[in-house]
Amino acid sequence: MSNQPYEGYGEGYDPYAQQQQPQQAPAQMQPQAPAQAWPGHQQAYDDPQAAQQYTQQWQGQTWDTQVQQTRPAASDLAYFPPQNYQAAAQSHDPHAQPPRPEAPEVQAQAQAGDGYGPPSLAGNARITDAQRARLEGRSPIIEPGMQPAALTAVLALLLSVTAQVGSYALVVPLVVLQAVTAAGWFRLNGMWPARQGIALAFAGALVADVALLAAGRENGPAAILGTLGVWVLLSLVMQLRSHADPDTRITSLMATVASAALAILAAGHLAAEPDAVTVGAAAVAVAILARALPLPTVASVIVSLLAAAGAGIAVGGMTGMGAKGALLGAGAAVCALIGHRVASYDYPSRFVHFTAGVALPLAAAAPAVYLLGRALV
Repeated sequence: MSNQPYEGYGEGYDPYAQQQQPQQAPAQMQPQAPAQAWPGHQQAYDDPQAAQQYTQQWQGQTWDTQVQQTRPAASDLAYFPPQNYQAAAQSHDPHAQPPRPEAPEVQAQAQAGDGYGPPSLAGNARITDAQRARLEGRSPIIEPGMQPAALTAVLALLLSVTAQVGSYALVVPLVVLQAVTAAGWFRLNGMWPARQGIALAFAGALVADVALLAAGRENGPAAILGTLGVWVLLSLVMQLRSHADPDTRITSLMATVASAALAILAAGHLAAEPDAVTVGAAAVAVAILARALPLPTVASVIVSLLAAAGAGIAVGGMTGMGAKGALLGAGAAVCALIGHRVASYDYPSRFVHFTAGVALPLAAAAPAVYLLGRALV
């Protein structure tokens, strides 16, 4: 038996050290009697197959098994902070090149704290796109874009055309507008899924439509405000029965009331004069399409208002409003741009762009269409 280190286990390590007697001379190795063989040990040396069998059945603690037991799992690596191997290597290598300067957003993130979130098996939470934009000095606002604007224009043109056909024809695109408004507002506020709140807001919009069809346009304000008051009470009752924490209930209550209010106020298109709906909806369609053009914000807003006023004059001439359509178109466009800006808040998702980004401009323009239409027609 050799005193050389056992091959594959590091310097000076003997996996069979626990089976040997530690008594030996410190200066010179003394001859020892052969150790007592294990049962079947002699046969293991005589028969190679038997030796392989005993080798495969070895279950003792070795260096390899101990290292494997202490090796961290892949899911536990989230607890370890990132290591600066480049800095460590540079400290040992005097000829190493200096590290590249970090990006401004990385430097800003390093100065906002330790940069580590709470430990979790899934890894540290990354910063959101809105937070990164603020750290880099950029605006966290992303506008819906041309595709949602095109959908808004299609829905607006449907309202404009069906308003001349009749109230029951106008209800069809109006119900679509109210449903998309209710769903988009909840998702815009980060509350999803919220089936009860969306269903309650949409039900309020349907009740307002039925009340308007039954009472007539002359009783439109009473039907809309009455439905809105009842639905605010229903929202309060629903939240009082909730078992959520107080903060969650308040947030849900505000989102439900706001969603119901917007969906019910969208019924103002049904209460307004048909000519006003035709002019106002056409102006909103042109304004939103112009707003989606790749122009600076101020220039885009000015172009949108001018285009809406021009559309108001053009469509007003076909409906009998004449030049008064310019004022109605500009007023409806101002409200539509406000709704468009609300739908662009704080890095919204694609679902928000195709719900709130489509519906809020038309829903916000409904009060202006009703009021200006009553004043100008």
